[in-house]
Amino acid sequence: MAATDARILILGSIPGRESLRQQQYYAHPRNAFWRIIGEIFGAAPGLTYAEQLQLLKDNGIALWDVIGNCRRKTSLDSDIEPESIAVNDFVHFLADHSRIVTVCFNGGTAETTFRRKILPSLDLETRPLLLHRLPSTSPANAGCRYLDKLAAWRARLIG
Repeated sequence: MAATDARILILGSIPGRESLRQQQYYAHPRNAFWRIIGEIFGAAPGLTYAEQLQLLKDNGIALWDVIGNCRRKTSLDSDIEPESIAVNDFVHFLADHSRIVTVCFNGGTAETTFRRKILPSLDLETRPLLLHRLPSTSPANAGCRYLDKLAAWRARLIG
């Protein structure tokens, strides 16, 4: 999901089972992503998925995943079989979205995979990008309090 005028790109690793089933990013009911986005941008709870996506677009934010395909037994990133990872095409994506200057990673797997498998193919001298790892919004990241997640995300998305 990306408007051509987006300035910020939020990257997850790869959708979990519930997101794939619903064909919606961050569809797991305990994932804090949409709650955080709503609070940051002043949206009322209960937006439809289309309204949530529009909220991101209205605020210059694109949403995608680092991994396009992989094998894993569960929705956990820790279950991803590293040799099975096929990443998305960021060279073309960034060429088509030339206003993106900031990349925010929703957790460690997204950041690590991007840095290892994608960053070497990008020319950051002619196209610098600010890269920021944010605390995962996944319910698996229970060690990070919601208010700490919200504060970190707010600091990167609106300063």
